[in-house]
Amino acid sequence: MTQRFLSAGLGLARHIDRGTSLLGRAVAWLTLLMVLLTCAVVLLRYGFSIGATATQEVILYAHSLVFLGAAAWALQRDAHVRVDIFYRRMGNHGKALIDLLGSLLFLLPMCLFLAWNCWDYVAMSWQRQERSADAGGLPWVYLHKSFILLLVASLLLQGIAQLLKTLAVLGGVQGTHLPASHEEHL
Repeated sequence: MTQRFLSAGLGLARHIDRGTSLLGRAVAWLTLLMVLLTCAVVLLRYGFSIGATATQEVILYAHSLVFLGAAAWALQRDAHVRVDIFYRRMGNHGKALIDLLGSLLFLLPMCLFLAWNCWDYVAMSWQRQERSADAGGLPWVYLHKSFILLLVASLLLQGIAQLLKTLAVLGGVQGTHLPASHEEHL
């Protein structure tokens, strides 16, 4: 691998990182919305005996977006779950090698498997313009199911960014592929 290829890959990885960070920060704000809406639902139900099915479904949609939309951001920030008995003792080169193998053997195949298996599920929902089965529910169940594809696309892109960064470490172009605050998390 040439230094030029690795440097170009790092540029692409930085663009993907910016998009991932933007998406992750945006969906993180939905947690505040979820708290406020949950308080409103409880107040309406127990204070005024008013049901709020659509609001409860908005909370469900927001909850889905928080987890499915922020998964790639967690990967980018190295905040995902990892059994790191040996990993934390390794140097940058060893960590990059483990992460490269993990991405190639687990992350990318899992993303492709999910894409393959959920595509028809989401497409059928769009074709039917699937609506909530509950009276007063939201008419956008097909959008809710599409969040799965958001997970797949964002994880796939971030996985590619992680691969490019680990290749840069292994090629000697960069010292580490981990975020600057990684050591604080250990």
